[in-house]
Amino acid sequence: MIDFMKEAIKEANKALFNDEVPIGAVIVKDNKIIARGYNRRQTSKNALDHAEMIAIEKACKKLASWHLVDCDIYVTLEPCPMCSGAIANARIRHLYYACRETTSNDNLCEQILSSTRLNHKVEITYDATYSELCQEMLSKYFKEKRKR
Repeated sequence: MIDFMKEAIKEANKALFNDEVPIGAVIVKDNKIIARGYNRRQTSKNALDHAEMIAIEKACKKLASWHLVDCDIYVTLEPCPMCSGAIANARIRHLYYACRETTSNDNLCEQILSSTRLNHKVEITYDATYSELCQEMLSKYFKEKRKR
């Protein structure tokens, strides 16, 4: 069986290689990856080019629908408010993420995805299996940025 979080980590490594914040995402349907994404904001000069947003856009194109109801998303970092909203609006079934957003520590992603305002509920799983690795990638990236 494919370890989908490892695939998301591969995407994060692509971001790192391109001097982007190392966050990766994959979208899975029927136990197969249908879309991949990694942060590209610096490269594209577009604030919307987060890993999740890119993966969602690719999945929508692949399925020719904005309804990703039978899809799961695996992300290396807890999604930001924009990406959380996109995950809910795309009707993604399940969010798995590898490390928590430590700069805010307010569970905002979970608050957004469990809001009573939404007519779609996303299941959320924090899978700490690769938490240390993903956190280390992020910490190392930002330490290097501060040195420059």
